[in-house]
Amino acid sequence: MSTFAKRERLLFADLLETVGPDAETLCEGWRTRDLAAHVIVRERRPDAAGGTLIKQLAPRLEKVMAEYTAKPYEELIQLIRTGPPRFSPFQLKQVDEAANIIEFYVHTEDVRRAQPDWSRRELDPVFQDALWSRLERAARLMGRGVPTGLVLRRPDGQTVVAHRGTPVVTVTGEPSELLMFAYGRQSAARVELEGDGDAITKLHESRQLGI
Repeated sequence: MSTFAKRERLLFADLLETVGPDAETLCEGWRTRDLAAHVIVRERRPDAAGGTLIKQLAPRLEKVMAEYTAKPYEELIQLIRTGPPRFSPFQLKQVDEAANIIEFYVHTEDVRRAQPDWSRRELDPVFQDALWSRLERAARLMGRGVPTGLVLRRPDGQTVVAHRGTPVVTVTGEPSELLMFAYGRQSAARVELEGDGDAITKLHESRQLGI
């Protein structure tokens, strides 16, 4: 596994262990046990994981999720630490790099930022650049269907257009914070929004943001 993906995976597992199975998360309706099961199903049960996107597979996903949430919490944490099974595509470094850095970063923050005493992580510039690279590639997908034009901007002025349209809202922040915003965690993201007031309100109220 890649350095960043492995690091974020282990940080996530450690955090789950620390807060316990019933801690709040930013994922509506999910406690930490549910979030742990989601991560495991995603990389260990591709036959069910597609239910997040394919309606016909949703009942199977629900059934498999229930099976995993019923497992001992310690077993779920160990499965996360162990990583995907031997023949999973997630074992390939390129796939792990592309898919899991954001997955584990965002879900770690889903747990951290749901706690009342959370504080912002200090992330090194190389990791911020890695997050920005992935954000650039996924921005259009994340921004599909939003009700305004949407531009994401780093403090150094680098920008990516997530959605073309008018009026335009520009969201400024570190890549890590822009990711949280773009993945639908608007209320927990440390960003600044510029643009028409009504457009900003519509953007905040939109449930289309994120994937």
